[in-house]
Amino acid sequence: MRFTLLTTLVAFAIVACGGDKKSAASQAEAATPTPAAAPAAAPAAEPAGAVVEVKMTGNGTSIAAFEPNKLSIKAGTTVRFINVSGGPHNIAFYADSIPKGGAAVLKKGMPNAMGDLMGAFLTQPNEKYDVSFTGAPAGVYKGYCLPHVALGMHVAITVQ
Repeated sequence: MRFTLLTTLVAFAIVACGGDKKSAASQAEAATPTPAAAPAAAPAAEPAGAVVEVKMTGNGTSIAAFEPNKLSIKAGTTVRFINVSGGPHNIAFYADSIPKGGAAVLKKGMPNAMGDLMGAFLTQPNEKYDVSFTGAPAGVYKGYCLPHVALGMHVAITVQ
């Protein structure tokens, strides 16, 4: 059923985006040149402190997990979430279950956030997302993967 729907959508997209080659060539000639693209941004620097890796796994339909799903770290540690299988995955934190002052620290330590205390989606194998706990108050930070929260994909990070 899903394959049929996907095939139908692809077919409509091809028809909608198609056209004869002459009109495509005419459009290309009529287009004004665009300024040169800005140079690509340099890759993010490696974290200065300790890095702890958490694998994000699953089968894409019924199983999803953080491995490990409980960890204990020191303030200043960076937790690196790695999409291993079953993605897309992300990390989000429950605002009501983190220590006082923790939300501000997480907001600073979560680059390219999709929302409040919600990291970007990892869609490619081995893609990673770092969360810095620099300056984080001690306590438990409870998180989840938004697409897989219903499958029980939760994590608890204890900052000592």
